[in-house]
Amino acid sequence: MTTSEQVGPLRLVAQRIAGPGFATAAEAVRWMTAMQAQDPRGAAESVLLRAGGGDVPGAFTAGAIVKSWPMRGTLHLTAAEDLGWILGLTSARTLAASASRRAALGLDDEIIARARDLLTGALTGGRSLSRAELMALWDEGGVSTAGQRGYHLLWHCALHTLVCFGPVRDGEQHLVLAEEWITAPRRPHREEALGELALRYFRSHGPATARDFARWTGLLAADCRTGIAVARPSLLAVGIDGVEHLMDPGTPDLFAGHRKDALGVHLLPGFDEFILGYGERGAVLDPEFAQLIVPGNNGVFRPTVIDRGRVTGVWKRGKGGGVEATPFTAFPARVTTALMRPR
Repeated sequence: MTTSEQVGPLRLVAQRIAGPGFATAAEAVRWMTAMQAQDPRGAAESVLLRAGGGDVPGAFTAGAIVKSWPMRGTLHLTAAEDLGWILGLTSARTLAASASRRAALGLDDEIIARARDLLTGALTGGRSLSRAELMALWDEGGVSTAGQRGYHLLWHCALHTLVCFGPVRDGEQHLVLAEEWITAPRRPHREEALGELALRYFRSHGPATARDFARWTGLLAADCRTGIAVARPSLLAVGIDGVEHLMDPGTPDLFAGHRKDALGVHLLPGFDEFILGYGERGAVLDPEFAQLIVPGNNGVFRPTVIDRGRVTGVWKRGKGGGVEATPFTAFPARVTTALMRPR
C-alpha cells in the first residue's frame, strides 16, 4: 500500500536526494534525464545534491552534460547524448507555439537564416562563443538583437539542435555547435524514444501521474499515452487517493532501506526537480503555501526546506554561510536542530 504521505519521501529517494547518490555529475543528470537550469548556481546545487562529489563545470567542459531548452522551452541540463532525441520529441510543438512571438519580434525566415549562417560560421571547427560574444556577432553582422530578439534567435537555433551550451571557460558557459560538440548522440526511433522518456521520468521522479509526465514534457496527450504504454511493463503502478501513480519497482525497497534519510530534513535550491518536476505539487506542498515559494507568482522559485517529504518553509544563505530559514507555520524542534548543523 502507498499513501499520499509516502509520496514525498518516495520521490526523495527516487530522485536520489535521499539515499544513495551518484559518483559523478553526469550520472546524476543522466538519471534525472532533464534538470531545470535557468538559475546556473541552483542547477549546479541540484546536481550536487544527487552527486556530492561531482564536478559540474568539469562535466560541461568534458562534454558529458550540456544545457539547452529541451523541455517546455525552458533551460534544462541533459546528458550530451540525450539532447538531440529529446528535442526531436519536444521541439516542434514548442516552435509552433512561438510563431506569433517571432512575428511580433520581426524575425522572419530570412533574418533567422542569416543568424544561423553567422552562428555556424563563427563556431565551425570546434570554436565557442560566450552569449555576449554571440550577440555582438549578430549585431555586427546586421542581425539586430535589440529587446528580446537576440534571446529568441538563440533559443530558436537551440531548439533546432544547432547550438547548445557546453564548456565552461573563464567561469562562463560557452556556446558550441551541437553537431560538433556531442560526439556520440543517441538516435532511438520515435516510439522507442517516447517509451524511454516515460520510463526514465517515472524511474527518477516516481511516484508520479500521467498528468505529471505530460506537464514535465509538454508533449501531446497522444504521445504521452504512447510513451507510457511502452514503458508500463517496466514500472510499478500504485493507486494513491484513487489516482494511478507509476514508479520504478525498486523505489519502495530503496525507501525502506533509507527511511531515516528520506524522512529527514533537506535543503533544496530554487527550481529543483523535486518541486518543478510535477504538474501537481499538492502531495509535497500545501496549496495555501504555494505562493510563499513563488512570491507574487513571478516565476522565481525560492529555496525550500523539506521535512518528512513535504515543503515546510523557505531558506537562504545568511552571513557567514549559515542558513536563515522561514517556516510556513513553525518548525518542529528536530527541524530547528537540523538547520543548525554546518552545511
